Amino acid sequence: MRLSDKEPAEINRRREETNLEATAKAVTRLKASTVSDRRARVVEPRTARSPAAKAAPSCVAGTETAGMFRQIRLEPAYKAVSAEIERSILEGALKPGEPLPTEQALAEHFGVHRSTVREAIRQVEQEGLLQRREGRRLFVTLPGLYDMAPRAARLLLLQQTTFHELWQVAVIVEPLAARLAAEHADAMDLQALTANTDMTAELTESGGRTLDENARLVQLDVEFHALVGRASHNPALILAREPISLLYNPTLLRIHMQLPQSKARNLAAHRAILKALQQRDAVAAEDWTRKHMVDFQRGFELAALDMSAPITLNP
Repeated sequence: MRLSDKEPAEINRRREETNLEATAKAVTRLKASTVSDRRARVVEPRTARSPAAKAAPSCVAGTETAGMFRQIRLEPAYKAVSAEIERSILEGALKPGEPLPTEQALAEHFGVHRSTVREAIRQVEQEGLLQRREGRRLFVTLPGLYDMAPRAARLLLLQQTTFHELWQVAVIVEPLAARLAAEHADAMDLQALTANTDMTAELTESGGRTLDENARLVQLDVEFHALVGRASHNPALILAREPISLLYNPTLLRIHMQLPQSKARNLAAHRAILKALQQRDAVAAEDWTRKHMVDFQRGFELAALDMSAPITLNP
């Protein structure tokens, strides 16, 4: 073959190599571009998310960290401060009667603004753990058992609790209170119960016909059972029964007004319970209180009241 015949072949070979190199570079650029686009698709939506969406973990992150970590939930600074103040009170670091440090001192200690401390103090004060004295100075205090009852009663109202649900608890709690009272009542407890029963008897036997007289009988009835609960000397039981007792007031008034005979039956039950307490007869006290609660349910039915209806404060 002549030299001139070899040249075109060599040129063609070089051209093919050049084309292959160009193709390889183009493929490499395409791959790089594809990877870059994928990365952009992962990152870009995160930068465009709303504040609510930012809190949710991405699909990729959720897959990689599933089971490793709990999601972090940030809370307002004032809640963290109020929780710490409450903890100090409940653990005894701040004792009842002691003054709370000033807003400035608390702000410096927690490293927050005074407005944050002020909001935290307001929350603790609403819980009944702080009380203002001597002007605006705040002192540590512990709420009494009866201070907590109205708050729990409001919660029961908001939960649309029915009279039947209320009675289901009362028929267990009230006899238990009577049994414990028979075992633990002191002389002052029995004296207060005797005075209450005497006033109930006087008002019942005098007629108890007017709305005011019937309302007073309801007050005495609620007070009688509260005194029995107090005579148990069991703080947990006292706190458990008190909200229920408060919510019975309107219903008792309606029963007394519609069923005059209910007042005499009520008095008879109270006298029997008091006698059992005086004799330290826990079984009789418990039995009579249970009968009393069942009789209350019967009065509810005779007065044509709907026990499945939500409780209400309106008589």
